[in-house]
Amino acid sequence: MVDIKDMLPQDAEGRLRIIQELVPGKQITLAHIIGGPRPIVYKKLGLNPDVDYDKSAIGIINMSPAESAVIAGDIATKEGDVYLGFVDRFSGTLIITGLIAEVTNAVEEIVRYFGSDLGYAVCDITRR
Repeated sequence: MVDIKDMLPQDAEGRLRIIQELVPGKQITLAHIIGGPRPIVYKKLGLNPDVDYDKSAIGIINMSPAESAVIAGDIATKEGDVYLGFVDRFSGTLIITGLIAEVTNAVEEIVRYFGSDLGYAVCDITRR
């Protein structure tokens, strides 16, 4: 029986050599709305529950190319009364907070705009 480790590239000392590549497409891979999260969720995300908890919803979107998060953040703040909790132009992650209706409107508009106007492949919006 052949061990898969023997088939992977190794360096001169027998250590595995792994090459990782990112080939970004134009896509939204995650669009999720968390309604009524508990304060611990805000804390673990690095958000201040004293400021954000009464807002009652968190929207999370992940996209590529990663710089698209800047565009999505702009759309979110123009579409609804939401707070930008986190925008990462290196990983393509956007986290917004606000009232559930405002977060929902913002996430829906981001997904619509990226799919219709920019030609991105978009996923369905999920809610919990």
